[in-house]
Amino acid sequence: MINERRCPACNEVITGRRDKKFCNDYCRSAFHYNRNAQKEPTMFQFIDRQLKDNRRILKDFNKGGKVTVRKEVLQNEGFNPKYFTHYWKNEKGQVYLFCYEYGYLTIKERGRQKYVLVTWQQYMNS
Repeated sequence: MINERRCPACNEVITGRRDKKFCNDYCRSAFHYNRNAQKEPTMFQFIDRQLKDNRRILKDFNKGGKVTVRKEVLQNEGFNPKYFTHYWKNEKGQVYLFCYEYGYLTIKERGRQKYVLVTWQQYMNS
């Protein structure tokens, strides 16, 4: 065949409309997935991933609503305290940092750095 068009994902001959670029939806999706996987992550993607990781870690360790955990335990899981979504200051002036609905307060107890883990409560909105 003269000038036959081929799918960039699987190299099969494309049939159908003249402006069709892929042989099917699977090849189109796979082509774009592979192309995007080769790109360097953007700053947005890096921060978004770290926020999601932080949220997951805080959720996993905070089963009771309020828990105290050693700082290094969370950091060994990949927690990075530099990345948070918002903060809340209580009446004592303590600042809780949050990753979405899961928060933490840095404290020092018996010479060790620890985090007090909490979940967002309705009274924190005011």
